[in-house]
Amino acid sequence: MSVAPVAGSGASALSAPQQRVPESEGSTSTVQPEVRTHVAHDDSRPGPVPARRGPRPERLDHQADDWLVGKAQEGSLDAYEALVRRHRDRIYRIALRMLGNPDDAEDVAQEVVIQLWTALAGFAGTSLFTTWLYRIVVNRCLGTIRRRREDTPLTDPDIVSSPGADAQVMARNRLSAMLAAVTGLPPEQRAPVVLVDIEQLGYDEAAAILGVSEPTLRGRLYRARRRLADTMREWA
Repeated sequence: MSVAPVAGSGASALSAPQQRVPESEGSTSTVQPEVRTHVAHDDSRPGPVPARRGPRPERLDHQADDWLVGKAQEGSLDAYEALVRRHRDRIYRIALRMLGNPDDAEDVAQEVVIQLWTALAGFAGTSLFTTWLYRIVVNRCLGTIRRRREDTPLTDPDIVSSPGADAQVMARNRLSAMLAAVTGLPPEQRAPVVLVDIEQLGYDEAAAILGVSEPTLRGRLYRARRRLADTMREWA
């Protein structure tokens, strides 16, 4: 089994077919696209046929995860590798933004990927697979932070400098300062910022990942944002 290395911030490939949604053992159904039929205006005729509403894209994503998890729990290496391809980019991004060091982030990502194969046996499906998976990532990062004496400021490989391009240099420096400020937050404030403000997860999912109530998450996020605002005041 081999899993191709993933760049720090690329988009993850969706290996499982997104248009095939499992219904039950041994059967599948095809998600139908919306169909609209135009009818010319005529009081004696019925109006336009309502569009057929299919599952929302994020729901299909979760269904695909559930299907792959079930297959991986049955011993399918192909399903396991598909899960890794779907989620490894975000695993790495979360680790990078939590730890501020590409080498440490890659180590955590590798550890999580290796752990995933055996840990799947304990996934009971009582939460979203992503909630369960990203909780493992955050906990690994918090453990790494506790073992380190100091944080290393984060640099973003996506920002490339161009000699003489003052605006781009300024943007790069501002982003570097912001990421360093995030890295400097206490871990309990850093995690909400990474999950909500950077990874754009909902408050409910971020709270579930961190194992805290939503009001607690919002309080930590509020304090973190105020601290970041003070730190970045000179860049305003």
